[in-house]
Amino acid sequence: MHVDLIDLRLYLNVVQAGNITAGASVSHLSLAAASARIRAMEASLGVECLQRSRRGISPTPAGQALAQHARLLLQQVERMKHDMAEYAQGFKGQVRLLCNTTALTEYLPELLADFVCQHPNISIDQQELTSLRITHALRQDAADIGIISNAVDTHDLQTLPFRDDPLMLVIPQGHALIQHPTLTFTDTLSHDYVGLSQNSALAVYLEEQALRSGTRMQVRIRAEGFDSVLRMVARGAGLGIVPNATIERWQTTPTFKVVPLSEPWAARKLLLCARSFDQLPAYANALLEALSAD
Repeated sequence: MHVDLIDLRLYLNVVQAGNITAGASVSHLSLAAASARIRAMEASLGVECLQRSRRGISPTPAGQALAQHARLLLQQVERMKHDMAEYAQGFKGQVRLLCNTTALTEYLPELLADFVCQHPNISIDQQELTSLRITHALRQDAADIGIISNAVDTHDLQTLPFRDDPLMLVIPQGHALIQHPTLTFTDTLSHDYVGLSQNSALAVYLEEQALRSGTRMQVRIRAEGFDSVLRMVARGAGLGIVPNATIERWQTTPTFKVVPLSEPWAARKLLLCARSFDQLPAYANALLEALSAD
């Protein structure tokens, strides 16, 4: 079977125009040359792709399938040309990156700093959103790459593993819950919390989990960032919930107890996510490779 790109472009032009004469004109071919190419393509494929009548042409079922494949192939060729031009000229572009709270504060600062140092022509527009809103944005092509938790639906998106990200409950010394070896989030909701700012993606996520259990979090005070949460918990201001990565990074001798939450949603994994990894522009794919390699 032999079909070249000229044949595919011609075929799509003919199908769109509804007749071979007009399709040949758009393709800058003579009618005789266009007709010969289409007949040769049908012979090579072993199927009739066009139904011919006095009113013009229309694709057969096989022809409709061919048109769909032709569009995808030609789009990929255009993407290849675009990417090769970027390689030839040096990457240039801005990656639209959406991420949840933990990724933004715990994992990305050093990674992104190293990346922009290595790629001086690429900038990164990063924004913090909840995982659910990130997936909506990716589906609407409002972002290139997202970093989300595995708790949201990604059936029509592509994902790669990024980090294990379990959430941990931190309890100040002398608290009523300090002696409990295991706790659920629901067990804690009658007690005061040190929360993150209301715009934080994790704060929204935790409030959603509380509402599902039929109550609300009692946030007595809010902190800017995970380190501030731990410092306030250490002073006895209330309970806190932070990623395990924050606990591991904490350099001061802890004056609080750390207890894993037993709910499945708390045993989170972070995922790299995109509408289609294969269709990312070259500059976004460079960031994806850096994040997934690390």
